[in-house]
Amino acid sequence: MASIIVNDVGPRDGLQNQRKILSPQERIQLVKALIAAGMKHVEVGAFVSPKAVPAMAGADQVLAGLPATDHGVFTVLIPNFRGYELARDAGAKSVCTVLYGSEGMAQANVKMSREQADQATADTLVQARQDGIRVTATVAVAFECPFDGPVEPDLVQELVARFLQLGADEVAIADTIGAANPQQVRDLTDLLVRKHGAGRLSCHFHDTRAMGLANVFAAVESGIRKFDASIGGLGGCPFAPGASGNVATEDVVMMLEQMGFDTGIDLNRLIKASTLAQNLTGTAPGGRSKAWLERHLAKQNSK
Repeated sequence: MASIIVNDVGPRDGLQNQRKILSPQERIQLVKALIAAGMKHVEVGAFVSPKAVPAMAGADQVLAGLPATDHGVFTVLIPNFRGYELARDAGAKSVCTVLYGSEGMAQANVKMSREQADQATADTLVQARQDGIRVTATVAVAFECPFDGPVEPDLVQELVARFLQLGADEVAIADTIGAANPQQVRDLTDLLVRKHGAGRLSCHFHDTRAMGLANVFAAVESGIRKFDASIGGLGGCPFAPGASGNVATEDVVMMLEQMGFDTGIDLNRLIKASTLAQNLTGTAPGGRSKAWLERHLAKQNSK
């Protein structure tokens, strides 16, 4: 059975735009619930300015509160090289840095030009190699920007090729505002997989227009074998107007498992994590499949 990795970004991307700010202890509780469900890849926080993103304050406490493991990848987002240094000093072993498909998004998100953001990631890659830290480079607004409009696929291809060559462990293609359609996703991921193989590529989709799962399916068909998703459908970028929740982890896992892929995730426990996300935030919508999954799993468990 072929495997697909699901990386839950709920404790970072999912929480950064919520009205209710969770304490580090509550975020640790959520991460532990995901780990209990078999989730081995989790984005647990961000080393960003607490003034800009109050929900991510105390990321060092979250890292310190997680169980030591050789089998999990706990990633933190960093906006620049200083963020990398803070994450490294807090004990992070995996970081995510952001590249941009548009000038408008780079300025809105980190107040840098695209070229400055590229250079910050290049500098991080050099230092991370020396420090033995894993780096994911995410191409934000890879399909469309809320400020500058549609993004040329050639630009995304150039970024992917450059940063794979520079040594990124992974390059993620992010539909930050949920603007892509499955044909666009298929065309781009087909090309990237043909050129670079699928081993160091992943995708990140939002469900703004109810196309999140369809876009995951299109990328699976192209050969992509790692996806970001957010427990309970939490999400939304505070710097990207129109970015609603990420595609829900429970929906992605259910679809992949029913398609015959092995995610290594226990759906019973994942639903418990989704309910915890709803209880902690008061706003997590839950996956579109959650009500059906709860009924289906209850029948299975009663046999």
